[in-house]
Amino acid sequence: MKSRFRIALVAASPAVIGGHSVQAQALATQLSVEGYEVSYIPIDVRLPRVLHWIRRVRYVRTLVNEVLYLLTLHRLIRCDVIHVFSASYWSFVLGPVPAVIVARLLRKPVVLHYHSGEADDHLSRWRAMIRPVLALVNQIVVPSGYLEKVFASHGYRARVIPNAIDTCRFHYRQRYSLRARLLSVRNLQRHYGVDHIIRAFAQLRLRFPEATLTIVGEGSQRSELRTLVDKLAVAGIRFLGAVDPAGMPPIYDAADVFVNASVIDNQPVSILEAFASGLPVVSTPTGDIASMLRGGDAGILVNSPDPSGFAAAVASLFVDPELSLRLTACARKQLEQYTPAVVCEQWRSVYSALLPVASCDQEVLVNGV
Repeated sequence: MKSRFRIALVAASPAVIGGHSVQAQALATQLSVEGYEVSYIPIDVRLPRVLHWIRRVRYVRTLVNEVLYLLTLHRLIRCDVIHVFSASYWSFVLGPVPAVIVARLLRKPVVLHYHSGEADDHLSRWRAMIRPVLALVNQIVVPSGYLEKVFASHGYRARVIPNAIDTCRFHYRQRYSLRARLLSVRNLQRHYGVDHIIRAFAQLRLRFPEATLTIVGEGSQRSELRTLVDKLAVAGIRFLGAVDPAGMPPIYDAADVFVNASVIDNQPVSILEAFASGLPVVSTPTGDIASMLRGGDAGILVNSPDPSGFAAAVASLFVDPELSLRLTACARKQLEQYTPAVVCEQWRSVYSALLPVASCDQEVLVNGV
């Protein structure tokens, strides 16, 4: 039965470094291994060489990309189920909305896979536009219980299927003696609180002068964060910019503590990658993070991104090495529910439930009704 299934994955391409593209690629790989035919339709279309100059023109590049993206949606015709990855705000409008509308015009069942930690604000302020789109969707899937509750508060039923991580890509290493080598892997946007991490590190370095902080990610706050580092006159900070997922395992392996101070979030894949690398995690409890860290059993939760409190939480790991080993042991057990095979099994049940819908729609098309 499953070999007859043709799944369209509509998501960011591998060229876009981020959680959506990583998850889409992982799912595409696992589905292919298990015998499904997968059609990957990127929302960011590769421009012809003669049009590369358009990338430098902000609004023109968006318009051209959207036109090219719409032209690729004809590929949905030969697929049985349309699986659409979704973020929020204008990203929702430009990517998922056209795919959902085209899929329903073709009478194809649609799964909306929503990831954004900004869901509550998005569903509230964009309600008039979102409601008719969600009415076209056969199933809403979110990666966390946190987002499930957010959608329920707005009157929508969502199913939870967690993010997946291939633990074989990472080197799990027990750190019996922690070094003060901190790692932040988040985009440089205000709601990810990288500025709080930098301020906390500045305080931590007064106590541990050998401490280092590696920051991976790109975003609108890049210049502002570099200016903050200069203003604080703190040494030991490296900005690596955007790093391809294939290059991340050695970066995790070289670090000893993973830090995150986001104020808006959902279920960060970077925390799962830290788990898979044996890194103790210190984080704010935003979104689903408190659940991921088992309320503090699989990582240290800091209720506020206040630099002093955050620095103290990180320092506690250096004072008590046994604490790190307890946290990482619990975190490693948590990973069992995020393996690709386990996650893909849950997606199979979603697709199978939609099979009668797909079969019925195909019969309607054959009969010309």
